[in-house]
Amino acid sequence: LALAGWNYVTAHRPVSERLAQDARNEKVSVWAYHQYGVMPSVLVIDLRRVNADAAAVDVLRALFQSAQSHKSRRFDKVVLAHRGAPKFQLDGAFYAQLGNEFGKQTPVYTNRTFPQKVRRLDGTPAYETWTGGMLGVLAKQMEDVNQFARDWFIADLAAQGDVR
Repeated sequence: LALAGWNYVTAHRPVSERLAQDARNEKVSVWAYHQYGVMPSVLVIDLRRVNADAAAVDVLRALFQSAQSHKSRRFDKVVLAHRGAPKFQLDGAFYAQLGNEFGKQTPVYTNRTFPQKVRRLDGTPAYETWTGGMLGVLAKQMEDVNQFARDWFIADLAAQGDVR
C-alpha cells in the first residue's frame, strides 16, 4: 500500500493533474509509475486508452504534457508502454528537455523531431536522424512520427479491433 501511494504521489498524480488541465486529453488515458513500482530512476508512461477519434498528435501532446508535469524531476530513462507492455524508451535528460520546452518550443518542431530521440528497449535508436534538403527531411520526419504512433499503440489497437 505504501508503494502504491508513493507511486501515485510522485509519478502519477503530477501527470494526471497536468493532463486534466487540457480538455483535449479526454481522448487518452495515461498512467505514470516507477518501473516495477520500486525504481525511482525509471519512469513508465503507460498509454492505457486511446479513443477512436484521437490522432497521433493527441497522444504526443499528452506525452509532452506528462514530461512538463515532471520537469523538476530527473529520471535515468522513461519507458513508453501501451497497456502495460513496454514498447520504447527515452533518455531521462531528453524527457526533462521535453518538459522544459513544452509551451515554449514550436509544437510542429517538437513533434517532427521527437522520433529521432526514441530508443528501442535495448537502447538502440528506433528511428533515423535525417539530413539533407529541408523538404525531404520534413517528409521523412513526419513519416517517422506516423510510424512511431503505429509502433507504440495503433498496431495493438488495430489487432484488438479497437480502431474504426
